This record gives sequence, structure tokens and C-alpha cells, in this order.
Amino acid sequence: MFYINLVCAFTKTNVIQPTPVMVTELGGTVTLTCFCPKLSVTRFDWFKQSFGQEPLHMASSLYVGQESYYSNNFIKDFTETERLGVRRGDYSYNLTISKTEPGDSATYYCFTSAIYEQTFGEGTVLIVQDSESNSMSVLQQPVSESVQLGDSVTLNCTIHTETCVGEHSVYWFRHGSGESRPGIIYTHGDRSDQCEKISEAGSPTQSCVFNLPKRNLSLSDAGTYYCAVASCGEILFGNGTKLNIDRM
Repeated sequence: MFYINLVCAFTKTNVIQPTPVMVTELGGTVTLTCFCPKLSVTRFDWFKQSFGQEPLHMASSLYVGQESYYSNNFIKDFTETERLGVRRGDYSYNLTISKTEPGDSATYYCFTSAIYEQTFGEGTVLIVQDSESNSMSVLQQPVSESVQLGDSVTLNCTIHTETCVGEHSVYWFRHGSGESRPGIIYTHGDRSDQCEKISEAGSPTQSCVFNLPKRNLSLSDAGTYYCAVASCGEILFGNGTKLNIDRM
């Protein structure tokens, strides 16, 4: 298990990504917003971090003076697509993704450079859902769970798949009460996960349960936990389980 942490050592400049989580349907259009209320910022960048992968540099905008004003460039692997666009302002740098695909599901970080400051924003998680996908479904039960302070609990995420049997990667998101940003936790299914094949009318279905144990719970563990399952080229998200911590 590891926590995704993409923060630069210099953090004086206030980089704001106002929307921590965005959900869109397959084929939709989304605009990821980033702004920094400081005119001395000379450069904006966007980075894409797919779940469990290293961050990739997507786009860059450099202030080049009043004559040319800004240069906007996409980097390497992102130059061939016509689905991406950026719009630079004095205080902002927005990224638009059109005709969204499953591979667009990722965390997008905005980065700024000033004279002596370099700062990453806290990220926007983009979730692309395919409402017509029948090959896999993800279910979290119960919807809500209440436990006592100091107790233990096991959250579960169940995947049902009909057409693809193989290795699954499970990602957990936690959104605490009063927090503007969701914490992102990654965990992978291991031998303790229970996988059971179920046959239904000649169409075999595989059902796998992935567990997230939480022990010696404190008040800071309260929040809503979401699981995301990546398998066979697609990623689907669960409905979430709200964990309530009751004082004794």
C-alpha cells in the first residue's frame, strides 16, 4: 500500500484546483480548472497521473513577454490527440478533455513556477464512467457503517465480471468530513482476497471481494470510502461506504 504524494518542496504560491473530484460519462467533455492569484507566475504546467502509475507531463504554458504573451505546448505523447485543449490567462490555466475515454480516468495536477517558488496543486481526480458497460460491475456494501472509537472494521468491494477473468487492481479513495480533498489510497488484491466463480445460465460470472481492514479507529478515520477496480482495460468505481466513528 502506498499514498500518492505529488507535492513540490516550495509551497508559498497558492495554486488552486477548486474541484477535487469530477465525474463524466464516456464521450463527454470536461474542463479542469487551475488558477493562481499571483501575477508573478511565469509558467503553468499540467501533469497526468494514472492510477498506480508515474505522473506524465502533459502541457506547458510559458510567459514570453508582451509581444508573444504566452506559449502553449503539449508534451510528447499528448501532441497527437485532438481531444485536448488548454486556455491560459494571467491567473489561470485550464485543461479541456473532449470525447472522454476510459484511459482519461486519472489524477491531474496543476504546477506553477514563479521566480523562487514552484508549487503543485492538490489535484483533480477525473472519473470517466461507461454507463453502457455490462461486462463488469462494482458494488460496495453496506452503504453506511457505524463503529465505536478504537474498534476495527473491514470495508469490502465486490466486482462482478462476465467477460474478463484476470488480475484486478483495486484503488481506495477516502473523503473525510469537512475535507475539500479526497485522500487517495492504493491497494492491490492479494491471496487473502476471496474470488468465487458463479455460473448463471451458461454465462459464467466471476465474483471477487476485496477487503480494506481498518484497525484501532480514530475520529480522523471517519469519512466516505470509495473503491475503484481496474481490470481488462477499464476502471469502474463503487458507490461508496460512509464510515461513522462514534465516541464511547
